[in-house]
Amino acid sequence: MRFRHLLTFAALVVLMLALAACGGGNNSSTGNQSTTQETTSQESAPQNASSGTTKGDPAKGEQLYAQSCAACHGPDARGIQGLGKNLRSSEFVKGLSDDELVEFIKKGRDTSDPANTTGVAMPPKGGNPSLTDQDLYDIVAYIRSIEE
Repeated sequence: MRFRHLLTFAALVVLMLALAACGGGNNSSTGNQSTTQETTSQESAPQNASSGTTKGDPAKGEQLYAQSCAACHGPDARGIQGLGKNLRSSEFVKGLSDDELVEFIKKGRDTSDPANTTGVAMPPKGGNPSLTDQDLYDIVAYIRSIEE
């Protein structure tokens, strides 16, 4: 039992360090802050929900995933036991539209949520508040591109 507590504590320390390292975000691709803010407000409205076209860029999403999601969900998105779920084969992820998945990522999931089966909170935007809606759509596009 003591080993399990130590392991849980170590995992939480690693998670906190990873989130602290990733929390700053990277706006270098947008050029300037005002453009990012304008784009974000436009992106919050549903777009092409039924057209089947993606709103994200999987290549950009892969980079953002590595910076913001890999600490819990693993570098290959296969999950890390006790931290984050496997995103490649997740029925939850597959069952949501891109818009719904982006909204879920924006809100996160608290440990008090009955659907939280890891006992670890998923912070809003994966702990990276600088992620824009477009960044989240890019991450979703990347996850969709590697689904099993």
